[in-house]
Amino acid sequence: MDLTADSFDATVLQAQNVVLVDFWAPWCGPCKVMSPVVDELASEMDGVTIGKVNVDDNAELARQFNVLSIPTFIVFKSGQVVEQFSGSMSKDALKEKLEKHAA
Repeated sequence: MDLTADSFDATVLQAQNVVLVDFWAPWCGPCKVMSPVVDELASEMDGVTIGKVNVDDNAELARQFNVLSIPTFIVFKSGQVVEQFSGSMSKDALKEKLEKHAA
């Protein structure tokens, strides 16, 4: 799911469940590596919402959450940031981080 400034509050900050937000850009090599991993998890994980923010199109959101490098992943739970991390990782590592907060 693509997130914008217009949809971010309703989809992420007002959600009661766990939400993973992937801050990315089309020119970012590591982002291209992580994109299929994030897409797979989005279709596999129940109870976790996964969205993507293109930092080129939504620079204000990137600034708001202090995204300094990409890809940056922020995990929200009940609208609050519970974890933030950057860079590529395995699907299992990312899934483990999400499951920790979804439990």
